[in-house]
Formats: sequence, structure tokens, C-alpha cells
Amino acid sequence: MNLSPGAYRLLREVRKKLLHEPGVAKSRSGKVMAEIEAWCHEHDMVLGMRCSTRTLRFDRELLAQIDATLVASGLPPIDANLSGLTTAEQARHGNREEKGVRENPRDHRVLASLPAGAVRPGIAATPRDVHDLDWRQIQLSAFDVLVQVENLDSFYGLASHLPALASWSCPLLLYRGDSHYGGGFGRLSDAWASTARPHVYFGDFDAAGIRNALSSGATDLLLPPIAWLGERATSEHLPEGQYQYQAALHDIEAGLPAGHPLGDYLAILLGQQRGLRQQWFSGQLVVVPLGAIRSG
Repeated sequence: MNLSPGAYRLLREVRKKLLHEPGVAKSRSGKVMAEIEAWCHEHDMVLGMRCSTRTLRFDRELLAQIDATLVASGLPPIDANLSGLTTAEQARHGNREEKGVRENPRDHRVLASLPAGAVRPGIAATPRDVHDLDWRQIQLSAFDVLVQVENLDSFYGLASHLPALASWSCPLLLYRGDSHYGGGFGRLSDAWASTARPHVYFGDFDAAGIRNALSSGATDLLLPPIAWLGERATSEHLPEGQYQYQAALHDIEAGLPAGHPLGDYLAILLGQQRGLRQQWFSGQLVVVPLGAIRSG
């Protein structure tokens, strides 16, 4: 049998106390203690007088025996905390893999759309290149705006140049994320917020899209011009399942200052109950400032 993460945590706690005390008595009634006792017996450790009816008394000698046996068995030593490590990092501590506490391989990955680079033999040329990256390897200071793209098909189909972004010389275009990439984008977005540079949300014109933009910390929306959108928005693109988000948007609408650019868009969305999915947008887009608006 192998020791569980709970057993490792208890042994680390005991080792810390043994730095200041000659012995540490732990109740034998718990599941984790029963596991440690069984493991010690399995590896022929004599507990002897350390065991009483109710407690097991740990001392430095016993901890040293346990540690040496773990290492000899190809398992992590007591002080090795596998939580949050990748599988490769866990492997450096022995043969044991803790899938439940390891870092997911995609935890820091993002999808970035960048201008096309050099042509690769055997690969067809495209207007843009999509890269799966660890966000920690991206030098955020090299970019002047973050563009968050909601839908994956729209992200893959991005044009080589978006005129609405022409005022920025070096935009960082990223997929918003899903179960595979959402964690990485969230971490990058938090780091980006500390730069105080613009964060543009490019997604569906519906209740969920506006809510996602506000809750993600976006400073601007990328949408079709209001006149164009007013002619083409449809009730078919405003799902019933999104009605739950509309109450909060009504509150935001009521608090907008006169003439705020978001007001006319919310009038279509909330007043007329019409929306439009990102895939139906034309190439003509405008930046709609959000200012200090945020949504919980």
C-alpha cells in the first residue's frame, strides 16, 4: 500500500512539531492514523511502546525510519508536497503520481492568434498562426491591448487585420477559453489587469456575452456599429436560458450616465429583446468603451 496525501500531510505536521518537542502523540482513532500504522506494520517497523490504547507517539527516530523506507520504496519523502506539481515534477520525487492534486497540463495554457510567420514546408499558409502557449512565457509588456475572443470558430477565423483595432500597434488576441483553456486565460487576464492597459471583449451580442465581458474586467467591447446591429439583431439570437442574466444588466443600464455608448446597445438587447451571435457580425466593427462598469 502507498500512503495517501492525507497521511503525508499528517507526517509533515508531526515533523514540524518534532523540531521543538521530543515526541508527538496522535490519536489512533482516525482513518489516516490507521493507514499510517498499517503501513508501518507492512514495512516491518516495530512501534512497540510508542503505541498505547489510544495514541501513537511519534519521535524523530520513527520519522527517520518512515522517511528512509519511503525513499527506498521509490516514493516521495515526507517533506515532498506533490500538490500543484505537474506529473513530470512529481516524478522527480519518486514513483508515486497524485492525479487528484497535480497541476493540470492545461492550467497555464492559452490559445493566441498571431500574425502569420514563416511558411513551413508541407503546411498551407494562413493569414494568422494559432499558438498553444504557456501564458507565463508571454511578455505582456510587448502588447498594448488584450483582445478576448469568445467563440472558438470566430477565433480560428480571425482576419489578418481588424480595422477596429488599428489604433493599437500590437494587440494580443486570445481565445476566451473553455474547459481546456479557461484556466490559463483567467490567470493571464488577472496579470493583464495589473498593467492598466485596455482589455477588449469580442463576442456574442447577447446577455451572456455582455455579462462575460463585464465580469472578465474588459474595458471595451468590439461590436458592429449600432445602426447596422439595429437592422440585423434578432430575437432568435437571444436564448431563453440567458434571461437570468438580464436583471443585472437592467441594473447596469439604469446606472449608465446620459449618452454612455453602451446605452443604445442595451436598448436593443433588453428593450427589444434582440441579439446577434458573433459569427453573424460583418467585417465592420467598432470599439464600444465600457468605462468603469463591472459586473459580479
